[in-house]
Amino acid sequence: MYRLQAAEWQPQHFGWQVRDRVATLTLNRPERKNPITFDSYAEMRDTFHRLQFADDVRAVIVTGAGNNFCSGGDVHEIIGPLVGMEMPELLYFTRMTGDLVKEMRNCPQPVIAAVDGVCAGAGAILAMASDLRYATPESKTAFLFTRVGLAGCDMGACAILPRIIGQGRAAELLYTGRVMSAAEGQAWGFFNDVVPRENLLARAWDLARTLADGPAFGHAMTKKCLHQEWSLSIEQALETEAEAQAICMQTRDFGRAYHAFVKKEQPKFEGN
Repeated sequence: MYRLQAAEWQPQHFGWQVRDRVATLTLNRPERKNPITFDSYAEMRDTFHRLQFADDVRAVIVTGAGNNFCSGGDVHEIIGPLVGMEMPELLYFTRMTGDLVKEMRNCPQPVIAAVDGVCAGAGAILAMASDLRYATPESKTAFLFTRVGLAGCDMGACAILPRIIGQGRAAELLYTGRVMSAAEGQAWGFFNDVVPRENLLARAWDLARTLADGPAFGHAMTKKCLHQEWSLSIEQALETEAEAQAICMQTRDFGRAYHAFVKKEQPKFEGN
């Protein structure tokens, strides 16, 4: 079977570390509040795609260096060049950014965003596209596309954000581009929790390790169904979940959990 070792990867445009089956992707241009460039978009897209074949990663943390998450597309390295592009080039770029979201959603590992400080534009999308999100009180999230003369419908925001926080709240953020505070984000369900800045990575790490110790195949199936069932009827969803659960019941992890329960022990999941 063709498998990859993610611990061996050496991305050029962001930090990357794999430890205890948890990968941490760190946007690391703190002097500019961690903006995204053409190259980092493409490299993140490719990295999340390759995670489908990585057997040494069971959870992913996405974070930023220097007390900020991500300020979005780099003004000088992305926004400026886009102004001079023709439609074919523009469409190639917008499809590439959408492909990053697709790959984040398609990789089998749960993705956890650890958000501090500025989380704006494409940075807000990275947080939105993650499966779980933790923030600090200093977090400021803004889908500010309309503020640069664009539509709020960027990188799946009009499809995904309303499902997280509701249609009306999403509409307000996407029309106005205003900042959503950490408190609002938690109250609205965007953030799973808000913790002190010094505890942020530890909180994300604790959850990532818990997930990494769990049934990897089962988590992958949960993630798949969470996304696929957006477009299904209840009847279709029930059948999808019946099939998914029956498949999971054929895994060795299911048997391991049963035998551990009988012995009054903690199960040790191996992901198969």
